[in-house]
Amino acid sequence: MCRCEDVTLADLAHCVSRGYRDIEEVKRYTGFGTGPCQGKECLAVVATQLAKLTGQPPEAIPPFTSRPPLAPTPLRVLARDPGAHRFEDDQG
Repeated sequence: MCRCEDVTLADLAHCVSRGYRDIEEVKRYTGFGTGPCQGKECLAVVATQLAKLTGQPPEAIPPFTSRPPLAPTPLRVLARDPGAHRFEDDQG
């Protein structure tokens, strides 16, 4: 169903069996719609199947909220941080 995040119909059915019936909950549980396509390829398919699995009409399933990153962080910023290169078990 979601090729980017490898979410299958079985994953969706499992999600619904655990009580997740809202598209936002399903997105958070399975990760669908968070890959490179950002749901452009899978949203309609997942929403249709979610409607079937939950017994809701398809028009009752609203699309999930798109949330772009606040701001990209360049790796050079992290590389300059001396604290980023330390681990809890480091001595000194």
